[in-house]
Amino acid sequence: MQTLHDAAALRAVVSGWRKSGQTVGLVPTMGNLHAGHFALVDLARARGAQRVVVSLFVNPTQFGPGEDFERYPRTLAQDQAGLAERGCDALFAPDVATMYPFGPQNSVSIHVPQITDVLEGAHRPGHFDGVATVVCKLLNLAQPDLAVFGQKDFQQLLVVQRMVRDLALPVQIVPAPIVRAGDGLALSSRNQYLSPQERALASRIHATLLQMRQQIAQGQPRAAVEQKAAAELSGAGFVPDYVAIRHADDLSEPETGQRAGLVALIAARLGATRLIDNLLLDNAGA
Repeated sequence: MQTLHDAAALRAVVSGWRKSGQTVGLVPTMGNLHAGHFALVDLARARGAQRVVVSLFVNPTQFGPGEDFERYPRTLAQDQAGLAERGCDALFAPDVATMYPFGPQNSVSIHVPQITDVLEGAHRPGHFDGVATVVCKLLNLAQPDLAVFGQKDFQQLLVVQRMVRDLALPVQIVPAPIVRAGDGLALSSRNQYLSPQERALASRIHATLLQMRQQIAQGQPRAAVEQKAAAELSGAGFVPDYVAIRHADDLSEPETGQRAGLVALIAARLGATRLIDNLLLDNAGA
């Protein structure tokens, strides 16, 4: 596996692959890789990518004031070893100057309207502008045939899909199922912030999502399901930012009595750690 740090080197490698007729997959990450990330590499292969590039970049423009940009774990050597073992072809690990040649504050910024105004967008103003901007840059740099994004960041996935379609970018966006621990907790680099006591509680989020799916299937009113779930999480020690049931295609609020095409989404703080998760309510799996 090659580790590349500058744009010209990445372009040269990808160009060589393309000249030999090989398809290219991209897996954008912020590093500190775990089994969930490695599953994205596997999915890129399964979807036909003959060469896989994983990008590793902790993007400053998607972190707001007081968020964990400075303490976000950076584990390059560990990530290199894991990706090499997984058969990744290239790791692209640029610095800030490569991604933002005029500085993050003077960068062109991409705003995806409407879908970024709610849920995560409402609680983290500017977050999705940073996400859309860096993803667009990575797609332009790597020129992949397909790019894989995990469904754990459900709203992010929708934002990327809409940006790619609206800007007519020639890449297929492949959603990847959430990878969970045995107790249901969605794998995340931020899980390591949890104390042992918090980690034992954290699986309550997934259990709550499963309960919400059952209640909607039983015909209980959406608002009542959301309110009950938020109250139960609060009672267990979480501080919810939102507990919501929305249309899975655009995160708009569903009509009264609607049961199909919905997703339940939760963001909640447990101690100093903010956790997010979601569950498609049409899907009988966990």
